[in-house]
Amino acid sequence: MDQLVPRIIAKGDNLNELNADFSQQRLLAPLFLNSVPKCGTHLVRNIMRMFVPVDQQYHQAFIQHAILRQHQAAFSEAFPQLSWGHLLFADDSAIVLRHVHHIVQVRDPYDWVLARARFFLSDTFQGSLEHLKGGNVDVDEVLNMMIFGIHGKAPTLREIFTHNAVSWLSTKAKLLRFEDLLHHVKNIEALEAETFFAGLLSDCGLGELPADWRERVRVGSDRKQSGTARENLISGGKIEVPDELSDMHKQLVNYAAPGLRKILGYE
Repeated sequence: MDQLVPRIIAKGDNLNELNADFSQQRLLAPLFLNSVPKCGTHLVRNIMRMFVPVDQQYHQAFIQHAILRQHQAAFSEAFPQLSWGHLLFADDSAIVLRHVHHIVQVRDPYDWVLARARFFLSDTFQGSLEHLKGGNVDVDEVLNMMIFGIHGKAPTLREIFTHNAVSWLSTKAKLLRFEDLLHHVKNIEALEAETFFAGLLSDCGLGELPADWRERVRVGSDRKQSGTARENLISGGKIEVPDELSDMHKQLVNYAAPGLRKILGYE
């Protein structure tokens, strides 16, 4: 039987049009926003889209390893662009990113399990897991699948974080925790937020904060503009995912990926 090719059905946004409300400085070097899948990719992407001219944004693809060779133009030094995707650590990806400002966004594995479950159980995601959406399994079993994977269908938590995040540590890539970004988005008027976003723009090679940086962050972080924000997922029906992992599921995460939360700065 042929496997279904996964499809993601998400609403579009009008951020390209809103970008015109701000004066933009040209990007001088390529920038790639990398992330572990389901770690708030759209939040950092949409914010950074407010700081880069639209004609320097690579909208042709959400870059992943399978299509990397077709989209190496995104990393051109001659024509710098902002691009994004889930690019695992490998020889090919290390080579194409050698002269690129590189951000790797992660999320607390405890919350990642829940976010991944909500996404797979929603109708925003359509692929080989449709049979899980009709209430055929209990939510606790779904959460176990998110942690330990599904044979031949979905990789384990440890595999995903190892290849998409941990392997990039101790390189020039800059680690960004989703929770830190979200905290400063929610507390945008605080002095700490200015320090945080100044550091983020510096890591991205975008220079100093413009005077209207707060408004740019507010526009880019508007959850209505994110097709994969929790409230914008298309409901998949009968299985309700909790807001927090049980103590036992937290223990299972620690068993499945010992030391992971610590190395990412969550312990």
